[in-house]
Amino acid sequence: MRLGVLDVGSNTVHLLVVDAHPGARPLPAHSHKAELRLAELLDGSGAIDSDGVDKVIAVVHEALQAAEDKGVEDLLPFATSAVREASNADDVLARIKAETGVELQVLTGEEEARLTFLAARRWFGWSAGKLLVLDIGGGSLEIAYGIDEEPDAAVSLPLGAGRLTAGWLPGDPPSADDIRALRRHVRAEIARIVGDFSRLGTADHVVATSKTFRQLARIAGAARSAEGLYVQRELKRGALESWVPQLVGMTAAERAELPGVSEGRAGQLLAGALVAEAAMDLFDVNTLEVCPWALREGVILRRLDHMGWA
Repeated sequence: MRLGVLDVGSNTVHLLVVDAHPGARPLPAHSHKAELRLAELLDGSGAIDSDGVDKVIAVVHEALQAAEDKGVEDLLPFATSAVREASNADDVLARIKAETGVELQVLTGEEEARLTFLAARRWFGWSAGKLLVLDIGGGSLEIAYGIDEEPDAAVSLPLGAGRLTAGWLPGDPPSADDIRALRRHVRAEIARIVGDFSRLGTADHVVATSKTFRQLARIAGAARSAEGLYVQRELKRGALESWVPQLVGMTAAERAELPGVSEGRAGQLLAGALVAEAAMDLFDVNTLEVCPWALREGVILRRLDHMGWA
């Protein structure tokens, strides 16, 4: 069966098409995405403006055509924090449905964390033991911990790389005062929830998903994406801590020249690095492994579970 998942995220609108077979891993068949960076397009009242909605609708139309062309039988459309937290979310969702026929399921932050955890658990298996999973998106940071497929703890914090860049780092490169203020803010937000996780015990394996972590691992020396999904990719805290001061002094254009960093995400990389550094420090993580599967795969796996396949 060919499934499609349409992810209207804070950075991108992404259609992932997979071939799903009973008892087997879903195999990616096609990917179609456009970077809109909705987390950076909110107006002063926290609304997605008309131009932003127009862009989403145009990309959704393109994704629907791609899904049809690729023979998708079942499409799973959802939205995350940029739409969820927009002050005009209901109007945005209604307009998307009226003009495309797509009814987006708006995931809560906790649902994002739980589905991402499920994907990581299925990727690494039971032998990985207790997992701590970190995911930095455009609008939010998800953290989940547990030993089963359902995490024992799952939270979402408003610490996405796009959101923080737009709200805290106006300069290019940003000023030292702005960076210091953002660093304090990020660490205070994460520190509030660390104790809730610490009470559950020490993780056997720490896992990170998302483009931000993949890019940070790449500039710190991890394998290129072209080398395939099954190559182990790690990020060490020491390497990240040595890179943060270098990123601080770079413009977005200079960051875009780094290995594995896309031009569209270069502006957000510093904020993402500050969040990653804070999370690794406050959770006392020396090394984490980058997981190829994340939220989209979690949505697909959950659907297969409900079909009685997985």
